[in-house]
Amino acid sequence: MTTITVPGARVRRMLRQETTSGVLLLVAALAAIVWANTPWRDGYAALSETVVGPAALHLDLSLATWAADGLLAIFFFVVGVELKHEIVAGALRDPRQAAVPVLAAIGGMALPAVIFATVVLAMGDVGAASGWAIPTATDIAFALAILAVFGRGLPVPLRTFLLTLAVVDDLLAITVIAVFYTASIDLLALAGALVAVAVFGVLARLRRMPWWAMIPVALVAWWLMHEAGVHATVAGVLLGATIPARAVHGETEARTHRVEHVVRPISSGIALPIFAFFAAGVTVVGGSAGALLTQPVALGIMLGLVVGKLLGVLGVTILVTRLTPLRLPDGIGIRDLRPIALLTGIGFTVSLLIAALSFPDAVHTDAAKLAVLVASTTAAILAAVDLRRDARRARSRDMNEDGVPDRPWPLIGDPEPASGARVNPDDTAGERA
Repeated sequence: MTTITVPGARVRRMLRQETTSGVLLLVAALAAIVWANTPWRDGYAALSETVVGPAALHLDLSLATWAADGLLAIFFFVVGVELKHEIVAGALRDPRQAAVPVLAAIGGMALPAVIFATVVLAMGDVGAASGWAIPTATDIAFALAILAVFGRGLPVPLRTFLLTLAVVDDLLAITVIAVFYTASIDLLALAGALVAVAVFGVLARLRRMPWWAMIPVALVAWWLMHEAGVHATVAGVLLGATIPARAVHGETEARTHRVEHVVRPISSGIALPIFAFFAAGVTVVGGSAGALLTQPVALGIMLGLVVGKLLGVLGVTILVTRLTPLRLPDGIGIRDLRPIALLTGIGFTVSLLIAALSFPDAVHTDAAKLAVLVASTTAAILAAVDLRRDARRARSRDMNEDGVPDRPWPLIGDPEPASGARVNPDDTAGERA
């Protein structure tokens, strides 16, 4: 299979690590916040608003819009690839194993939305209700990075549970964006986009994947989705979902792994940091930080992400495992889900995107972005502390209380397989089928 390379094997390897991705996101966001609050902040605003692109194709967009609509589509392409793998050959292929994290993801989206709507309506800011989806999203990159650093010593199934929950969360979030944040749809352009996605899927299944043809087809699908009025990142998810998740043509590895191996460094090293840089620059000098954070929209987001996510994920998990035959995956106990639920309160990437789509005015948008940053930081700190506490506690032989002793599991922080594939021990059979 023809591959696209990023110069330097060591750089590619570093960019595939979750800790590196999290650090780059943090550095980019901090750089934007610092610049936006210096005497030179007008330069940041001017850079964000700089328009480039061909007007004839309706692509004369600001750099900030290019980052949100264009580069972020690469991130959602990786999400689509991961989702496809999990459904076909990973944790989501077994409904019994997938049921608890899927239901937890739904609870972790529903309760924050209810809390947000309750807060803004109770405080009389009816116009802010359009931002109900902001606190529903989870940032996969940041959440997994915190787990990788502070969850060392905990069983690997905990990472699989978080990944499953976060992928479902992002799938629901992108569905919300497509359904609720699309003003009008050009059905002809949408049909063209779907045809382009189908062509991309056919090319992805050829004996040799022709990247020279697939990249132009992907760009056409993205442009047509943009023309249709649907947020263009939806094209990224659909394109990623066409990659085969089982070995084909006698290959020894699923193409979802190979494609993710190639594209993830571009997503984590370029797309996400640039998006974070343009999305996180909120000006708070002159005492405006307090005014922004006391707005109903900000309070709703902070309560939604920190409290709503925690209670939604943990509450649904407790109810499901206590009242139904469903159980947590082998090796995981209810106590492990508290730090995981806190990690889902790291909204960041997708929450910032929805914040930008929710409000036409800068006041609400700035308050929402600042609240996302504050809440995500708070959730990350609380989760990190709780993960270390959990890792130091003794574990029982039957953590998920299903009456069967847990099997020995590798621990987070152990060396990864040589192939670099991030799979759980049950994935092998599915990939080779």
